[in-house]
Amino acid sequence: MGGARVSWALAGIVLVTLVTLVIGFYGLRVARTTSDLLVASRSVSPRWNAAAIGGEYLSAASFLGIAGLVLSYGLDVLWYPIGFAAGYLALLLFVAGPLRRSGAFTLPDFCELRLGSRKLRRLVTAFVVFIGWLYLLPQLQGAGLTLRTVTGAPYWAGVVLVAAVVTGSVALGGMRSITFVQAFQYWLKLTALAVPVVFLLLRWRSSGSGALVTPESPVGTEWLLGGGTPAQGLFGTYSLLIATFLGTMGLPHVLVRFYTNPDGRAARRTTLGVLGLVGVFYLFPTIYGLLGRIYTPGLATPDAVVLVLPGVVLGDGPLGQALGALVAAGAFAAFLSTSSGLLTSVAGVLSTDVLGRGSVRDFRWSAVIAGLVPAVLALSVDGVDVSRVVGLAFAVAAATFCPLLLLGIWWRGLTDAGAAAGMIAGGGAAAGAVVFTVFGDPGHGWLAVLVTQPAAWTVPMAFAVMVLVSLATRRRVPAAVGRMLLRLHAPESLV
Repeated sequence: MGGARVSWALAGIVLVTLVTLVIGFYGLRVARTTSDLLVASRSVSPRWNAAAIGGEYLSAASFLGIAGLVLSYGLDVLWYPIGFAAGYLALLLFVAGPLRRSGAFTLPDFCELRLGSRKLRRLVTAFVVFIGWLYLLPQLQGAGLTLRTVTGAPYWAGVVLVAAVVTGSVALGGMRSITFVQAFQYWLKLTALAVPVVFLLLRWRSSGSGALVTPESPVGTEWLLGGGTPAQGLFGTYSLLIATFLGTMGLPHVLVRFYTNPDGRAARRTTLGVLGLVGVFYLFPTIYGLLGRIYTPGLATPDAVVLVLPGVVLGDGPLGQALGALVAAGAFAAFLSTSSGLLTSVAGVLSTDVLGRGSVRDFRWSAVIAGLVPAVLALSVDGVDVSRVVGLAFAVAAATFCPLLLLGIWWRGLTDAGAAAGMIAGGGAAAGAVVFTVFGDPGHGWLAVLVTQPAAWTVPMAFAVMVLVSLATRRRVPAAVGRMLLRLHAPESLV
């Protein structure tokens, strides 16, 4: 890679990093209480919150992974972004308003308020930390890949840089400061993809390089398994849809943002805004993947297609260098914003349930621990497909917090014993599948698809176990369940 292009890209990455640090230090001035650090004192407007959620939700898997999958497998992989975006519809309809009206700060808070069990709270804390660290792993891997691709720096440099910047900004400013960081970074990411794609499409149109979509594009679902029968591919596709559609409502770093809204109505308006922002964003990675099938077929690292395409198509001139730097800056913004949200959610539960009682000092030490563990893992595990790891994190969330929230909000018969049994059965099975997929060899055949795409059987298992055990333990239904459900569903002015 030319020295001039490296300098441009490095300048873009440094600029994004400096802006993140500046806002983080500003957060140190305004974040003075635990409420500031955990939920921004519940004062974030729907407009700011929607942009912030878009910033943290559109992660490495969205910015780099979707384009890489389209490059490798064609348009069939659009099930990924469809599921990622559609999950907010379920959030809007079933969860957003009641969750905000609960008055909780974290998911463990909600569970204890609804079901009155400290033991269940500890179980929920364990799953929040597991999902958060699992989701952080591909963000840090993507940072290492990006810095290596655009500057030639060693893989570990990107991992360490993002981990250090995010840990510092979260520890200093908490939720209040990262709200501004993430809102800014959503618009940066959208601009970083949208502006270059205009020039790429103009060059493609003028060069007559062929159609973006051709009859030779794959039209199957075997990409899910790396091979397999049509029945296995169909099962994998449905399982992926279940994971992404239902897993969104179980992601701790997404849910914690609804606690920052002033009321339930604002939470619903926030979700509606996120649907629009996320839907617009996902138009662009698809185009990069399709252009990559023309200009960079057989790219050794498909996840890097967004980063290399401006230079390949537009050359080493000033335009190609400037647009390449813009894309690199957007990619780093993706890692920083998503990692910030994940780190905040993990640090929140560590500070309130593991290290202490949620003081400012506890939160800041928890942020350091929450950032150190996934950084060590990312340095140890290189080359894992970021989109697949994120999909597995969605599967665990779908098999744990999705049934817990839906039944806890909409069914008065849920008990603490039922909730715990369902989470252990469904979530434990999904977590085991994740560990085997990431560190083992799933192979091929039905066992492989059941392990690599576990949501289709772990989610129904979790729902069934929660309902059956709750029915068998009716006496454990909280005495104040009616009052709690009224609080969740009635307008704030009436409660």
